[in-house]
Parts: sequence; structure tokens; C-alpha cells
Amino acid sequence: MTSSVASQPLHRALGLTDGELARIEGLLEREPNHFELAVFSLLWSEHCGYKHSAPLLRRLPSQGERVLQGPGENAGVIDLGEGEAVAFKVESHNHPSAVEPFQGAATGVGGILRDIVAMGARPIALLDALRFGEPGHEFDRAVAGIGTYGNSVGVPTVGGECVFDPSYGDNCLVNAMCVGILPSQGLTRARASGPGKLVLLFGATTGRDGIGGASVLASQELGDADADKRPSVQIGDPFTGKKLIEASVELVERGLVESLQDCGAAGLASALAEMARDGTGIDVALDRVPLREPDLTPWEIMISESQERMVAVVRPQMRDAVEAVLRRWELEHAQIGEVTDTGELRCSFEGETVGAIPAALLTEEAPRYLVEQRPRTRSELVAVRVSLSREEALLTLLRTANLADRRPVYEQYDHLVGSRTVRRPGLDGAVLRLRPSLRGIAVSLDGPGPVARLDPRAAGALAVLEAARNVACAGGEPLGLTDCLNFGNPEKPEIAWELAEAIEGIATAAEALGIPVVSGNVSLYNETDGRAIDPTPVVGCVGLVRDVRLVPGAWGKGDVVLLAGAPELSLAGSAYQGLAAPPAGRPAPLDLAAEAALVRFLWKASPLVTLAHDCDRGGLAVALAEAALWSGIGAELELPDDEVALFGEGGGQAVIACSPEEVDRLGSRGLVRLGIVGGDSICGVPLEELRRVRGGEA
Repeated sequence: MTSSVASQPLHRALGLTDGELARIEGLLEREPNHFELAVFSLLWSEHCGYKHSAPLLRRLPSQGERVLQGPGENAGVIDLGEGEAVAFKVESHNHPSAVEPFQGAATGVGGILRDIVAMGARPIALLDALRFGEPGHEFDRAVAGIGTYGNSVGVPTVGGECVFDPSYGDNCLVNAMCVGILPSQGLTRARASGPGKLVLLFGATTGRDGIGGASVLASQELGDADADKRPSVQIGDPFTGKKLIEASVELVERGLVESLQDCGAAGLASALAEMARDGTGIDVALDRVPLREPDLTPWEIMISESQERMVAVVRPQMRDAVEAVLRRWELEHAQIGEVTDTGELRCSFEGETVGAIPAALLTEEAPRYLVEQRPRTRSELVAVRVSLSREEALLTLLRTANLADRRPVYEQYDHLVGSRTVRRPGLDGAVLRLRPSLRGIAVSLDGPGPVARLDPRAAGALAVLEAARNVACAGGEPLGLTDCLNFGNPEKPEIAWELAEAIEGIATAAEALGIPVVSGNVSLYNETDGRAIDPTPVVGCVGLVRDVRLVPGAWGKGDVVLLAGAPELSLAGSAYQGLAAPPAGRPAPLDLAAEAALVRFLWKASPLVTLAHDCDRGGLAVALAEAALWSGIGAELELPDDEVALFGEGGGQAVIACSPEEVDRLGSRGLVRLGIVGGDSICGVPLEELRRVRGGEA
């Protein structure tokens, strides 16, 4: 940072502006003390308060007949029918991962797991979206952090994506998504109610790790002093995390707790403020908090982001039963306060009041900024000249880091633990069984490629459509979306425009598909020394599979290969264009009605097809190569010579295969017959050569 804490006023050192300090003084009708100022700085940070993004996020559709919980809680919840529901959310842990990739990624996983647990759900799947400047040590450390935490807690990592681009060289992105299941009548919320009920903290002890993470680390740009921010990166303990999950699920299933709240960003300050936000008050004695460092001051205890901690509201008569569960799981715990009817978050230490703030001032009264937006100059149409044959271009694309085989990544993750995984990672969405029935859920997490810097609105729409198509290709009817919006400094008009455009793209695509956005996260200030990342909206989708026995798998000899979808394609921002030049030009316009029809066709047709694979980066040619490698057998196809048809990207297409007897049942509308499965080559290239090249061999 450009100036030290000691050389500037305290409120500025904490990330508050002069205007925000004046607003706090006006709301309190007095000056805040240092403890209160620290709490305001966390709750009014961009990371917690969404002060630059909340007005824009109202554009996202969040209602639907299946929605049990939309935005505003720890996670969204969708009704699956038959008494079951699914809770899911994606969140970022970008700045911590840029400072310390292993712990940043690991604690990102831990945090999103607790968000799902706080809804009363059992986590059953993790997905991650990683964006780094290039493969290497930092990327490997982030992958190791995800694997270490997920494998240790026994939740399978079943999907996600890896993208490498110089835009993320100084500011990587680590987005983690968790999916959990719960009885549709068993939804737990974070809100506290009922004066006299007890507030219990349980899990790990509290230390100095993570102090100030939400304001100092997550709501400011990075710079040359990154190393100074290492104390703001939380330290994960996955084995305590596992015990926390099991204890929390048991407490909910036995009806022993009234509400649960994760201690995530801003620690107790955020957890208690969120629980007290609807007019309820909470009195908390900070000297009762179990510590791992005995000399913590009250403000450090309040805003510490030590991991693996939960807060519960418990009826007094249930306290003994709750504590018995926590002792059996060997978790530290303490009654730290009680619910009141004052509307205030009142904190004491050793009998003395150290802060008293009306809880609504920390949440509902957080500032909201309508930032200036300035559109970027629209890219001109450009010609693309790649001096390679079709076969050479395909091989060259598969050599690139963004299209290489992802097995070296996902084989570090246990994707079978829990015995629910029906369809493993590697092709489109994953599928998990809803035991003991034959129903399942399909899940995917996706974001745009370099097209985002050319057209952020298209990028938002494409993220939604890609996630929904991947779920549909896995046999799932898309039911709900979650989004993570990764952008630069929103106080810059061009960045504010990118954010607004991407949100509009997400909203229009979600509306076209008829799918609500029920949860999400905003990660802003992803800049280093003034250099912003590309706009990066990442979208997760969850869908319902009627019968996991009918999920598409791999094509077989004699199957007919068909192409579904006929969008307008473009080479602008495509992987093919990247072989010759930086991203340039204009992406092709999207036909959202046709996109919705394709998604609907794919999930409805899934019981009839042996394989369904979405055409994404690299276009049709790469999709065919991936399908052949996945299936272990080639195909004899008649393909166009046009490079846009082969390698163009943009609107939705999918390669599907079925037995000859099923072709007529699929109908002929919108389907193009490409050929027959058989042989040991695809697109004129032997599978063995494709496999060698994609695996990184020369």
C-alpha cells in the first residue's frame, strides 16, 4: 500500500472514506470508538456490503416456483420434489489465493462448505473455477490446496474449469462452488429470533489469522506490498472442518438449533450482525470466545477470520443436548451471548461494554453507490488468418494450456468419495445420485474465454448458457443458477460498465432459459498496480436428472453422430484466433430463444443418446476430438472446410450420438447428420496422436 497505517487517519487505514465516516457519525449520532470503527469497516466493505454492486444485482431474476431460498442467505435453495431440496452457491477467494495460493484456495473451499452447512444441508459436491496467468507453481499450489481440503473433509470435487491468460498473471481467480442436499422442510436460516435464546460459538479456536481480510485484502487492489498482506490470509484445518460439518448436520437433523451462521468474511462481526439484522439484538461477551492466542484484544476477537467456526442460536432447554453433540465431535464451544430485543449488537469484554451498534446500521444502512459507467470502444471486425491446415490447427489447439487434458488436475481430487458420483469429471457436467432413489443432480461451473474483454454482456450470457448446456448434456433439467462476478475496480467508469453489462447478460440469458439466480458472490478490485483482470463472470448451474441410469456416456461403434444447434458463429475471441493474434473483433449475436430450445432439447433427448457434448472453446473440431478421446473410438465424418464452422465459437451447439434406431425418435428439426462412429481417427487425425498431444507430449 502507498501509505502506512500509522501515517493516515484510522478510518482511511481501515478502508473507509471521509464521507463514510461522516455517515457513520450521523447514523450513530456520535463518534464511533475504535472498536466500532473496525466493525463498520468490515461490514461496509465491498466484500461484505456490496456497496458498488448491490444496485446492479437487483437486475438478476431470482424468483421461481421451485425457489425455497433466494439471495440474501448463506446459499440459495431449490426444491427438487419428493421432499428433497438442493442448496448451492459459488464464492471467490481471489486475493488470498494471489497472496498465498495453497491456503487461499483451501480456505475458499472451507468457507463455501460452511455456507452450505449453515442452510441445514449436507455438502455432497465441490466444483472450482481457476484462472491463472500460466501453468506453474502458483497454479499447482492452488490445486493442491483444493485437493487437500476437499479430500480431507470427504466431499468429492466433481467439476470446474481451468483457464490460463496473461490477464490473471498478477491476480489469479479461485472460485469455489458447493452443492448440498437437505429435506425441503428442513431449511435452516441465519436469522436470530426470540429474546433469551443463547448464542453459541463452536468449532476451531480464534486467532489472528485472517484479521482484516474482508476490508484490507478482499476490498482493495493488490500492489507491490502484497507480502505485507500474508497475515490476512486464513489458515485452514480440514480435519476440524470435517468435524464441524458432521456436528452441524447432526444438530440440524435433531432439531437442536434455531439458526446457524458461518464465521466467514469479517468473522464474528459479520455473523452476529447478519443474525441480528431483522430488528433482533444480540449481546455478546467477547472474553468467552475460546482463543488460540491468549493476548487477543476485543477488536481482534471480533473481526478475526479464523476458519472452521460456526455460530448457533439455541433454546436454553436445548443447551445441554447441543453441548453433548459438540463434545462428542471434540469441538471447542462456548456460550458467548444471548438474543435480545434491543436491535443492537452489543459487545463486552471482561464486564465492560466495548461497542454498541444498531445491527441494521451495519447491514441495511451500508452505503450504496451508483457508479459512473463509461462504455469501452467497440472492437472492429477483423480478419483472421491462421496458416495451418485443419488437422494442424486441431493439433495445435490441443497443445495449448487451455485445451490440454485436465486429468492431471482432477485426478488430484477424490471425485468418488460419498458413493454418489454417477458421471465423473472430464466432459460437460457431473452427475450425483440422490440415494436411495434413482434420481440425481447434474452440476457445472463455467465462465467465458477471451471474448469477455470484447463484449462483457455476451460474456455474462455465454457463462449462463454454457453452464446450462453442460448440465443438459449430462441429462439434467437446469433448475437454478449461482454466479460469481470477478472484476476490477468498480470506481473506474470502464470497469463499472463491464460489471453492469455482464450482469445484464446473465439476467437476459437466465430469463430466456426460465432459470432463477438464487445465490452468488461479487469479487471486485481484482487489480494489481492498476492493471485489471478481464471481466470474468462465472456461473454455476444445478439440474435434476430423472433417472441416473439414462445419463449419456460415450459413443460406440455404429452410432450415428449428429450436430444439434445452428447458431451464428464467430472467430472473435476464439481459441482459433488466439493461434495467430490477440482477441479482437465482435462476437456473433446470440439468439436466446434458440439457445433455450437447444438446452431443452438436450436434456429431454438425453435418455435416447449415448453421448452429448457441448461445443465450447475450440468449436466443433475440438468438441469432436474431445468426444472421441472420451469414448476411446473415432468416427468417419463429413465436415465442412469452412474455418468458422469448424473452429468458430459463440452460440450453442452440441455433438450428440445415438444408435441408428433412435435417430427418428430425436426428430429432424435442427439436427445435422455428420457421420458414423468407428475407426481410430477423428477429423483426419489419429486418436493416438491427439491423445499424445493433448497430454502434453511433444
